[in-house]
Amino acid sequence: MDNPLHSEEQTPSEDAQDSTLSPLEEEGEIAADYIEELLDTADIDGDIDIEVRDGRTYVSVVSEDGDDSELRALVGEDGETLEALQELARLSVLSSTQRRSRLILDIAGHRDERATKLREVAEDAVSRVQGGESSVHLPPLSPYERKLVHDAVAEAGLVSESEGDGAGRHIVVSAGE
Repeated sequence: MDNPLHSEEQTPSEDAQDSTLSPLEEEGEIAADYIEELLDTADIDGDIDIEVRDGRTYVSVVSEDGDDSELRALVGEDGETLEALQELARLSVLSSTQRRSRLILDIAGHRDERATKLREVAEDAVSRVQGGESSVHLPPLSPYERKLVHDAVAEAGLVSESEGDGAGRHIVVSAGE
C-alpha cells in the first residue's frame, strides 16, 4: 500500500493552483524563477514583476532600492546581454512547457527607454517622408523593436516594410502608394 505522505503526486490544491494559470502566466512564472535564480547566483538584488498584455508575457526586473547600477550590467552594451538573457529565459520556458515563448524581458527599464527612443526615430522618419523624401531607411533592429516602429509608423498613417536578412534586417518608411 502506498504511503500518502511520500506520494509524488500533487495535492488537489496544487492542481487547482496550476490549472488557474493561463499559458502566458505560466511562462511568466517559469521565466521569473529562472531570472530569480540567476540574480541569486550573481548576488544581485532585484524585484521581478510579471505582466500579461497584448498576447505576450512581460517579465521586468527592477532594483529594490532605486539603484540600477548592478542591474544595468545585465543589460549590457546596446542591450545585447539583455537579449541573450531573454533568449535563455525563453529556452527555460520551452524546456518546461514544450511551447515556444515570445516573452519579453526588461531589466532596469531598458526596454521602456528604448521604446521611447524608437518612437522618436519613427516620428523623425515620418516627418522626413512627409517633408518630401520618398523613403527613409532605418538602422537594423531586433524583431520586437521593428514591431514597435511599424506600430508607430502605422499610427502616423504611413507605410513601413522590413527589408534585409538576419542582423541587417531593417525598416523602410514611405508614404505608400
